[in-house]
Amino acid sequence: MKLPLSDLRVLDLTNVLAGPYCAMVLGDMGADVIKLENAEKGDTSRQFEPQVNGESYCFAVLNRNKKSIALNLKDPAGLKIAHQLAAKADIVMENFRPGVIKRMGLDYESIRAHNPGVIYASMSGFGQTGPYGQKGGYDIIAQGMSGIMMMTGEPGGRPAKVGIAMNDIASGVTALSGILGALIGKLRFGEGQYLETSLLEAGLAWTPWEFGAFFGSGEIPTATGTRHRRSAPYQAYRTQDGYVTVGAGTQKMWLAFCEKVIARPDWLERPDYRTQALRVKNVDTLERDIESITTQHTTAHWVALLDAVGIPGGPVFGYEQTMRDPHVLARKMVHDIDHPIIGPMKTLGLPIKSSGALGSIRMPAPWLGQHSASVLAELGYSAQDTEALFQQGAVFDQYRDKVRPTT
Repeated sequence: MKLPLSDLRVLDLTNVLAGPYCAMVLGDMGADVIKLENAEKGDTSRQFEPQVNGESYCFAVLNRNKKSIALNLKDPAGLKIAHQLAAKADIVMENFRPGVIKRMGLDYESIRAHNPGVIYASMSGFGQTGPYGQKGGYDIIAQGMSGIMMMTGEPGGRPAKVGIAMNDIASGVTALSGILGALIGKLRFGEGQYLETSLLEAGLAWTPWEFGAFFGSGEIPTATGTRHRRSAPYQAYRTQDGYVTVGAGTQKMWLAFCEKVIARPDWLERPDYRTQALRVKNVDTLERDIESITTQHTTAHWVALLDAVGIPGGPVFGYEQTMRDPHVLARKMVHDIDHPIIGPMKTLGLPIKSSGALGSIRMPAPWLGQHSASVLAELGYSAQDTEALFQQGAVFDQYRDKVRPTT
């Protein structure tokens, strides 16, 4: 099967989440991703719990479709191998603190000197320039400094982090779009290029409504719980046994909601609910009124009524319910795969479905250094030279004597 990025080689120097997520999707699209890790410990997320047979399940979910070579970059021989891999790569990715990669001679300018067509992507907390360029950053720091924590959670509550590592994933997705754009540019104009993004900027780029309201009227976005800033009813409402989400923001849906869902056609004549803007203005009263009705029946009761009249709505699931939901399973978002150490396991499925070959899950995440010897062979190292590198500690393989799975 020929995938869009087949025969393209990616050298992945990234760690933890943002970069590894981006590299995983490139691998899903067919790229030959070589994940370069520090000898003996590897990617920081390899230490994350839960551990199954000594392997992190979380790491395994994030790092499929990759090969792992483990090098001691403090050893000149290990650093030389990294340079050789970079010289042959179509794409190089890194997420070190700005300045670190240059000291290793693996920065864009150094690699471009030997590989002029390379596409090179950097991810960092705050970008390569600006007053915070040298500042380290994690997802929670970027969520705080992007204003996102102040607009998340319940009104009047403490700042709240988004339930997932939003800025990390946003950075990975942003880098991915930049890399794919650079690849298209190279196909058209024949030139590689350097690109960079940050946790801060990638998160900010996901705030167009808030940005527009701030510069349009000076509005400062604050926490609204599950409510929408511009639409009502558009939130989660308590029911007899949980919560139901309702998206009845348009006037047509509001009419159907009042007449056919909650059986309160008289609300259509209430002055404080007559328009979208008025419902948003009086959202506290609206919530109390709606919940006085929704709490009389179960979530399933309300979802059935909403579906019957074409109003978007659904239950509020715990993650365990989501992972068992028949629709999620039918859409193949839970994928079974065999890991060489963990054994049979589950990984996230492909979120894009396509008519042609666009992505595939071909191989599980590697153990640390699983492909060290084979990658060196591809670089032209003899078996004798490779053995010497292993003996001196320049190269590492956590399970060197284990039989390699076929891929």
